[in-house]
Amino acid sequence: MLMLTLLLLPLALLARKLYLKKFKSTKNVCVLVLGDIGRSPRMQYHAISFAREGFTVDVVGYPGSSPSKEISENERVRVHYLRPPPELQNRLPRLLCYIIKVVWQTADLSWLLLRKRISNSLIAQNPPAIPTIPVCWLYCVLMKAQFTIDWHNYAHSLMALNLGQDHALVRFARVIETTFGCRAKYNFCVTKAMKEDLEKKWAIQAKILYDRPADEFHPITLTEKNEFLHKLTEKYDILIPSSPRTGFVISSTSWTEDEDFSVLLSALFEYENACITSELNLPDLVCAITGKGPLKDFYMAIINLTKFKHITVKTPWLENEDYPKILASADLGVCLHTSSSGLDLPMKVVDMFGCRLPVCAYNYNCLSELVRHNENSLTFADEKELAEQLKMWFQDFPNNKSQRQLREKFQGNMFTSQHDNWHSNWKLIVLPCFQE
Repeated sequence: MLMLTLLLLPLALLARKLYLKKFKSTKNVCVLVLGDIGRSPRMQYHAISFAREGFTVDVVGYPGSSPSKEISENERVRVHYLRPPPELQNRLPRLLCYIIKVVWQTADLSWLLLRKRISNSLIAQNPPAIPTIPVCWLYCVLMKAQFTIDWHNYAHSLMALNLGQDHALVRFARVIETTFGCRAKYNFCVTKAMKEDLEKKWAIQAKILYDRPADEFHPITLTEKNEFLHKLTEKYDILIPSSPRTGFVISSTSWTEDEDFSVLLSALFEYENACITSELNLPDLVCAITGKGPLKDFYMAIINLTKFKHITVKTPWLENEDYPKILASADLGVCLHTSSSGLDLPMKVVDMFGCRLPVCAYNYNCLSELVRHNENSLTFADEKELAEQLKMWFQDFPNNKSQRQLREKFQGNMFTSQHDNWHSNWKLIVLPCFQE
């Protein structure tokens, strides 16, 4: 039996080599995210850029929000949906639910990767790391494909928000990221701070790929803005009267633990009190909060009990093509992102900057790589600072000359690189790694 095995093994390896040579294209790449594809803009941008450069692309992830039309209507791109794991949270212990979920995801992801067309390269989003990274690495070993990780954050730091730093699952996620991050052919990350941290802690060499706005995030004309404000009223029940002028604030949130929505809520309470006491000449505000997430119902209950007289809070779920327009129509953006690792940057601010919308952003370690206080936008440390910024921005609105000058200054300093848009930046940094 042993002799027969030794004789058949070379034949099996030769057959595998011939099979891969026949069916594997050198320009087929798999873009994978173990999450809602429609809510994963950076991975969608990867897929679109690959397609523009002549690659055939398989996008793998979960259903939910619709992906962009440039993906769904692109003949070079195929979207493959994973099956969501069963909902067992209310019937089984938490740890057992997690184990079942990981086993389900491992089997489903492995089966989908093996039955789709063979990829020459695979780029996976991290987080989540479990089971994404080990499964993708094994697939690349079997298919002799190039394995690449795009680090958006750390899986273990996100898990630690709920479980604590010393939990066994958090330590296991850290081991997974360390072990397989070193085995990737290429690693990309979102900040200089993350690049330095990956190299210092785990000896992982990563290239910085800063987020940049896609083409649809750009300023719009006054006519386009008026048309869209009318659409907001008709379609989303958001009324922003043009006379008397009402301030329009937009914030996008995932309603998770790393975005403390209570900070904005407290700042709005203080703004409301300033309107009531008439200490400043402040307009009424419409505050639109977009996004979905686990804590939305909790905060919506608080909002519904609040009796604002000068502030209207709306939480619309926008169609893909309407999100850039609402950013371009707003007077000010608010970002509550704080980062579990302190090493990633908020994509929502990148989108706002693409529309040349000034932002008040919650300050943390590496935010200055994107938002520079009083240079291209404002940063705040707590709800009091945010409230003061809201009052400063909207005092005597819209006839405050100094505010208009500040806005123009911010807009001029939002992006200073010649590679301001996603695709030109991507071609410079990512494309060479997939042409070797």
